[in-house]
Amino acid sequence: MESSKQDVPCIFSQRWILSYFVFIGITLQNALRSNLSVAIVCMVKTGNISSESRVNNSFPEHCKLHIDDQIPIENAEFDWDKSTQAKLLSSFFYGYICTQIIGGWLSDTYGGRRVFGIALIISGICSLLTPVCARTSVYAVFVARVILGLSSGVVLPSGNSIIGRWAPLFEKSKLTSFACLGVAFGIVVSFITSGYLCKHGFDNGWGSIFYLTGGCTVLWAVAWFLIARDTPDQNKWISKEELNYIKSNIQFDTSKRTAVVPWCQIATNPAFLAILVAHFCVNWVLYALVTSIPIFMKTVLKYDIKSNGALSSLPFACQVITGFLLSQLVDFLRKRSLISTTIIRRLCSCLGFVGSGVFLIGTGFTSCKDREIAVVLLSLAFLFAGFHNAGCLVNNIDIGQKYAGTLFGLTNTLATVPGMVAPIVTSILTPNDTAEEWRLMFYVCAGVCLLGIVVFGCLASGEVQEWAKDETEVNIEKPKNIDKNENTKF
Repeated sequence: MESSKQDVPCIFSQRWILSYFVFIGITLQNALRSNLSVAIVCMVKTGNISSESRVNNSFPEHCKLHIDDQIPIENAEFDWDKSTQAKLLSSFFYGYICTQIIGGWLSDTYGGRRVFGIALIISGICSLLTPVCARTSVYAVFVARVILGLSSGVVLPSGNSIIGRWAPLFEKSKLTSFACLGVAFGIVVSFITSGYLCKHGFDNGWGSIFYLTGGCTVLWAVAWFLIARDTPDQNKWISKEELNYIKSNIQFDTSKRTAVVPWCQIATNPAFLAILVAHFCVNWVLYALVTSIPIFMKTVLKYDIKSNGALSSLPFACQVITGFLLSQLVDFLRKRSLISTTIIRRLCSCLGFVGSGVFLIGTGFTSCKDREIAVVLLSLAFLFAGFHNAGCLVNNIDIGQKYAGTLFGLTNTLATVPGMVAPIVTSILTPNDTAEEWRLMFYVCAGVCLLGIVVFGCLASGEVQEWAKDETEVNIEKPKNIDKNENTKF
């Protein structure tokens, strides 16, 4: 391919514009998923948390000074006990787990554009209806969250499927990781805005949280259907140079739809099983903390609701920064053949598990007396969690790019189980919300990280598996004409 640097742009190319849109969509989906975690703190009457008075008495006098700015009791409308709150926080995942595989298969077979867009429209509507549901019945909220989970379950698999058909060989980490950083960034946006809106928003504060995220999602979906296309061939704005660049640096025919999925070969493949277990471990830590950090900040560290939202988002902001920077470095190393894809994937995720486990254990030994240290340790734990965005979370595209949506749907199905189980386990381990009880929860997270190290470190691969290759596939694992790739602007 003969082209100048201007011929094959990067930042403003059609493949990156698509990645930006997928990133925003995933950001909104995760804002919808996590907004209840902060909103519930100001929806539920503080006096109805049975452990409140006991917890306050278990801390030194100066810790009690931190709680003088709690949400006024008249703004909190509901008498949901701790068990009910845990069930509501986990209800999303009862729907989420059901649509992962079908979402990936539909996207790989018929195209991810419609699957991705329609799912987010439904999700946005569910969020808009949540305040009405909450004031009607707790069961109505439960149903709304389950439906939100059902629609959201196809978002990540379909997003991976779309990117898988647009990502050149040595831009896989950058494009996929950037789009998937919306998971953490959505939590950041949700926590910051929710903490502010709880105190200053309309409809009693907490109601505005659901209206804002839901409305933005529906508006985004309109733009998505106008701009996004399933494959480079379908995009009318793409330049001839970029189209040729993508086609010559991708390992399967993007114009062909996946007809038959080799289910048995996938299910018995060690490289796939490594991703399956690692994804489960990553999500255990993520879901255990995304649903409980605001509660930990309030009950143990004694932060008021406005500070709670901002500080709860800080660890996830660190994850976004690390994931973005590391994905750039990883593709640079792979492009220069300085390190194999297998080694880099194993190294990134193993370092991510080690760092997260160590700093979460450290967090368990903090209290309101040293709450600033607790925030730093949590932030460091999630800084290392960002390593997975260049490790196991993009590895499915390495081993089976043409089945990227299906593979992600399979792994994310098992990885959704922590979303249902972790909030309930956390509520069981922390009945009185003492620092000692939360320490045990962090120990459990560290143990899960250890499992991820052992399995992914031993079995992971960065090579395309035989069942994922086209019959006439040309091997382009190593860049033989590096000057061709040099024409891509970064």
